[in-house]
Amino acid sequence: MDARNTSMATLQSPADRDTTVFGVILAISFCHLLNDMMQSLLPAIYPDLKANFGLSFGQIGLVTLAYQITASLLQPLIGLYADKRPTPLALPGGTLFSLAGLAVLSVAHTYPVLLAGACLLGVGSSVFHPESSRVARMAAGGRHGLAQSLFQVGGNAGQALGPLAAALIVVRFGQSSLAAFALMALLSGAVLWNVAAWYRHHGLARLREGAKLRAVELSLPKGVAGKGVAILLALIFSKYVYMASLTSYFTFYLIHRFQVSVETAQLHLFAFLTAVAVGTVAGGPLGDRFGRKHVIWFSILGALPFTLLLPFASLFWTAPLTVAIGLILASAFPAIVVFAQELVPGKVGMISGLFFGFSFGMGGIGAAALGWLADATSIETVYRVCAYLPAIGLLAAFLPDLQKRR
Repeated sequence: MDARNTSMATLQSPADRDTTVFGVILAISFCHLLNDMMQSLLPAIYPDLKANFGLSFGQIGLVTLAYQITASLLQPLIGLYADKRPTPLALPGGTLFSLAGLAVLSVAHTYPVLLAGACLLGVGSSVFHPESSRVARMAAGGRHGLAQSLFQVGGNAGQALGPLAAALIVVRFGQSSLAAFALMALLSGAVLWNVAAWYRHHGLARLREGAKLRAVELSLPKGVAGKGVAILLALIFSKYVYMASLTSYFTFYLIHRFQVSVETAQLHLFAFLTAVAVGTVAGGPLGDRFGRKHVIWFSILGALPFTLLLPFASLFWTAPLTVAIGLILASAFPAIVVFAQELVPGKVGMISGLFFGFSFGMGGIGAAALGWLADATSIETVYRVCAYLPAIGLLAAFLPDLQKRR
């Protein structure tokens, strides 16, 4: 075998664009788990940072802002560059930023160094997401929704495992223990090196062939693609601001309204996050089977009856309502990303970076805005206001029907 084509056996595949290469998809999903797990460790050291450095809440907020700016705003720019000049080695190379970020944060003794570490961690995420989403599409064959779902669920798992790892290790051993987690970046880099080999020798040809065919199939009138992308971004706003209300404040809501223990509140949050993971896995294949526009319509607007009921539900009904909300809302993201990629053939990196970056940014901004609203009014008011956000799903009616155009 030619040395240039050596890689893991699971990553080898024929160049046929209709073949789904599960080895690559699972590898990139595993790396998504590691990436998002590493990113979620930053908030875990905030109590230590506040005590050790004497930081104010405003200074803690600036650390979060430094991370979010690099982790979200850079993503579409990196994706656009990669569309013009594909760089397979950017995947393993990006893990070096995450490694450096965790290493710097573990030894930081001044506030500017903390900000630098947060920025490095954010850059690692901004390189990973657009390029890995592109690889998921390359490996998808004709099952783009399934590939995005499997890729995305790795990130969901990483976000769920991050707080657990933080509770077991970071909280116990402090800021310096972040250096141990930097080893995960090395593991991710080793896997992504093999993925990059497949990317170079097989993936690029599959992606270019698919983009040419879709451009011919769709022939969208001028302005239709831009309008569709704008609608999809509005749906992302609706989804992630509502999700922020649950991921950031649900435990506070349960404790305040029903006087439950912290442990009981955490179990409710775990049930919601599990439903999100299941919904993410289901959303992509359902889009492949029934059409992405239908799934997008249902996954945003379909949550509306449950979100309207939640602020008035008893503790008994709160759990099934939040599980239903998690299942329905989470099914949207894979379908939205694939729909946007099909609207703009040949710009997979830019579109992936735009949507991952925008969703991350909306989650952060939404959490901050809802926190302000809770301080100014009450935690119950947050859920009464957010209950109407899924109504933005009505905009899905104005999305172009890509199946009919084909």
